[in-house]
Amino acid sequence: MSDDTRSEHDGDERLFALTRDNLLLAAILLVGVAGSGIVRRLLGELGYNDVGALVFMFGYGGMIFAIWYGWIRPMDISGPN
Repeated sequence: MSDDTRSEHDGDERLFALTRDNLLLAAILLVGVAGSGIVRRLLGELGYNDVGALVFMFGYGGMIFAIWYGWIRPMDISGPN
């Protein structure tokens, strides 16, 4: 009976485990949102507001593409036959 309880909780623990994929996803999100936002702000303060906006758009868009390509695209989300 304790084996059934343990197997039920293994799935929950795996969801929040620090695996290589989870750390990579967190790094991509951090760089895509915060990193490109900080660079955009610094370029804006230096007088390169338009360049900063482009950096933010490409950084955020690149983050979305990387997450789609690495995690969402390989999913099999087809319905039943």
